[in-house]
Order: sequence, then C-alpha cells, then structure tokens
Amino acid sequence: MPYIRVRGVDHYYEWVKSQSSSKVKPVMVFIHGWAGSARYWQSTAKALSEDFDCLLYDMRGFGRSNGKSPLLKTTEAVADSLATPEQTETIVALTYELEEYAIDLAALLDRLELKKVYLNAHSTGASVATLFLNLYPERVEKAILTCSGVFEYDEKAFAAFHKFGGYVVKFRPKWLALIPFVDRMFMARFLKRSIPKCDRKAFLDDFLMADYAAAIGTMVTAVSENAAKFMPGEFTKLNVPTLLVAGEYDQIIPPAMGRQAAALSDKVEFVLMPNTAHFPMLEDPQTYLGCVQQFLQGPNKA
Repeated sequence: MPYIRVRGVDHYYEWVKSQSSSKVKPVMVFIHGWAGSARYWQSTAKALSEDFDCLLYDMRGFGRSNGKSPLLKTTEAVADSLATPEQTETIVALTYELEEYAIDLAALLDRLELKKVYLNAHSTGASVATLFLNLYPERVEKAILTCSGVFEYDEKAFAAFHKFGGYVVKFRPKWLALIPFVDRMFMARFLKRSIPKCDRKAFLDDFLMADYAAAIGTMVTAVSENAAKFMPGEFTKLNVPTLLVAGEYDQIIPPAMGRQAAALSDKVEFVLMPNTAHFPMLEDPQTYLGCVQQFLQGPNKA
C-alpha cells in the first residue's frame, strides 16, 4: 500500500484516476470524518475521476494511517528514521487539534508537489477543511463541505457526550465485527437510507481500528467549548467558493447547523439533500453528484 511520511507520521494515500483520458486534470482531495477513512469516498471519487485526479488519504491516527504520532519523539530520532536526508522534516509535538490536521494536509500537498487543489471533505474532516481554507486560501480553487456546521456550547450536554463517547471508543473489541448485522445496527444512527453492505462494513472496521488517542483527542477538540467559539469565525472568514451540503435527517450535524454556518459567508452556497442523513454521498449518490457538479461547473462567487 502507498504511504508517505508527513510530519513524522506515515500516511496512507491513493489516487483514483480515469484510465480513459490522458488529459491533464485538476486535483480533488477528499477528507474523511471522525473514526473513518478514505474508503467511504471511493465511489464518489470514481464518479468524479473523468474530470479530476482524485487524491484520497487517511488522516493521522485513522484508517490505515493509524500509527502513533511522534509526541514523544525528538526531531533527531524522527530524522534518523527517515529514508533519505532530503526527507528530513522539522517535527513539532503533534496534537489532535483540528488545526494540526489542516497543517498535516498542507504538508501532504507539499510532499506530493501539489500547489492548488479542490477539496471535498466530510463531517469532522469538513471542519479541518474549513481551517485549511483560511490558513491556505491560495491553495484551494473550490471546496465542498459535506455535513458541516456550527453549534452552541452546552456544558452539560458536551460533558455527557464526551463521557459516553469515551466509553464507546474504549470498548471496541475486534470480535464486534463478527456479530451478524452489527454493521447495520452500528450505522443506523448515521443513515436515513440504506447504503451498500461493503460501505457499512468498512466504516465499522475503520472505527474498530482507529488509534485510541486520535479518536478521543479529535472527538474532544471537535466538540468543545473552544470549537463552538472559534468555528463561526472561521466560516465568517471564508474567501474560497464553497458548497455546504447537508442531509435533511442528519442527527449528527443537523441541517440547521449547516444553514447557520453557510449564512456567515457570502462565499458559501447551502444545499439541503432530502431524505438523507449523515452520508448523503452514499445514501443518494446521484443527487449528491448532481449538486457537486453543478457547483463545480458554475462561476466562482465574486
């Protein structure tokens, strides 16, 4: 499997390209959500590959990039482990703040020598993409944020969420995947419509293999008082043409949160996809692709 070292951590990545065309195409980078991987973006990337060379990668600590971060490594120790001198990087103590994941993406693009791309990001990955858009606006042509939004801080609700989430992340026996129909039960809260069994199974497998520290760390930073305070400002600052797609029945990030986020910037176009929930690109791929392609083909917002 292809891996590339980014900020001291080996990241899994892959290209999805059309074999029927030899023309030079722009690059679209896909970013997955919490405890997932690039695997659930495969079908969307394949559908868009006639017009884009699609780059999929697993974020640090998730999917096939689930190695430990170099929190306790010195720069010298990491440098010694690199294959060649030109690969030596300046390593900082990596954390699970969403901004760090945006910096990871910038470093990945640098390693692959990609100057400007399109972004297609989902859920927590969409929050990472929003931060990336403001940190590196010159590197993005257009962006699609799927199931993203802003929320208000509720101390009791957040504390309960973190406590319950901590139990869920801690109790992840591998044998869970062997229980009949467990993939369907696991995904029930995320879906309005059924999705292929292979996608349900992949998401369960990714959840079970996610690094514990990364899963807990990103959960706490993405759903926190700090995030509730700074994310509205990040949407307000957006200066890159952006499409925000919400699922009508999304229980994880209700569409009202997405509509509220989109209203903060005239660069953001909001689309509500009916009869879908947290994975509209899998639940109704035809409608999703239609919305995305219309946005991509349209003029940039002035």
